[in-house]
Amino acid sequence: MKVLLQRVRSASVTVDRELISQIAAGLLLLVGFGSDDDESILQPMADKVANLRVFADQAGHFQYSVLQTGGELMVVPQFTLYGDTGRGRRPDFSAAMPPGQAQALFDRFVTALRAAGICHVVTGRFGALMQVQLVNDGPVTLVLEK
Repeated sequence: MKVLLQRVRSASVTVDRELISQIAAGLLLLVGFGSDDDESILQPMADKVANLRVFADQAGHFQYSVLQTGGELMVVPQFTLYGDTGRGRRPDFSAAMPPGQAQALFDRFVTALRAAGICHVVTGRFGALMQVQLVNDGPVTLVLEK
């Protein structure tokens, strides 16, 4: 499992020119699953996201988590995180989990994030061509892997 975490001032997802979700300040997560991932990684990753201190105090030090700030979460499926660009000019996605299995894990991950205490969690649409807009805050961008 790979999660690209971005601290944002706002973010939104549009599908077919329709706004399907948006958040104010919080975290945008782009989430991909590898072919060897299973359900055992979901709650630990959700707890990591919920408690990761990436919000600054008055001195500018990362001191607060999204739980502590009451921030919102947008979770977007992103199988291209498993694109291998090591050979040729076209990414190879063979390491990504097949869509049916990945969607089930994605849905369970969203449930795990809510169980970790994050109140406002919205998502992109699995399998859709999405336009994701964000205002990165910092910028702060981290890669989390299982």
